[in-house]
Amino acid sequence: MKIRHSLAIIIGILILLVDFFYFTNTAWFVPLIVVAVTIAWFQFWIDFFIGRARQKELETRFPDFVRNLVGAIKSGMPLGEAIEHVAKTDYGTLSYYVKRLSNQISWGIPAYKAFVSFANATKNSVIQRAISTVIEAERAGGNIEDVLETVTESVINIKNMREARKAAVHGQVIQSYIIFFVFLAVMIIIQNFLIPYMLGMEEEVLPGLEVGGMGLVRTGLGGIVRTVSIDFSSFPALVFSFQRWLVSLNGIFLMLALIEGFFAGIVIGKLAEGELRAGLKHSLILMTIAFFVISLSQGMLL
Repeated sequence: MKIRHSLAIIIGILILLVDFFYFTNTAWFVPLIVVAVTIAWFQFWIDFFIGRARQKELETRFPDFVRNLVGAIKSGMPLGEAIEHVAKTDYGTLSYYVKRLSNQISWGIPAYKAFVSFANATKNSVIQRAISTVIEAERAGGNIEDVLETVTESVINIKNMREARKAAVHGQVIQSYIIFFVFLAVMIIIQNFLIPYMLGMEEEVLPGLEVGGMGLVRTGLGGIVRTVSIDFSSFPALVFSFQRWLVSLNGIFLMLALIEGFFAGIVIGKLAEGELRAGLKHSLILMTIAFFVISLSQGMLL
């Protein structure tokens, strides 16, 4: 937790307080909640993206480090001196870990322990597997130069395959985003135009219920509840009104949009990067957009 994280959370809380005091019965009530929550965790989201970009750069620069190390070893340098020599080269984000590796070797730490520490410090699965392969091959009596060259080719091939897959599905990712936006547009048209038209704009406002006196806007079609006002007078009233809101038309439409955004993002991440975890960033983007757009369009009907 850094200062910027704390400031973002404080700003989010302040926006929530302003929202509850001044915008409770307006179209901006729910959208401002989305804005407040988004601001509160936006710094953590930035850290997530920075971390993923950092991991990609580590994988990109790791083959350069290994190639330089192989060249130094082939020139006749012992492994320790070769590592200290190549540590003088700039490898971007990887430079810190290479210099750390060089320092550990210079302190007399065994090479295999230093390499294990190097791999674990990067927290990169590709580098960890590569270093593990090198250590096992070295223990089995293999030629360290040949092993390093093979590992370098393997890492490069993995990177190329990922890039090729990402390029191949780029069009599908764009299509998935467009389909989601079309889905949101259809949802807005249905809830804002089609349903009011089918109901003939015939509504009646029911009197307040026993719990908290919340008001329901009931449609003229089979008594379907279109929306429920959330009651903040007490915790039981809040829970009860929220449960009723979930089964109202507005609640159902919003939940449908959020569910669609979550699973669409997971699918996009799996297609683009081959990891369900990578889909979380797409899910967060789509769910935030869905929450803001649908809740704001619903508020316009109040």
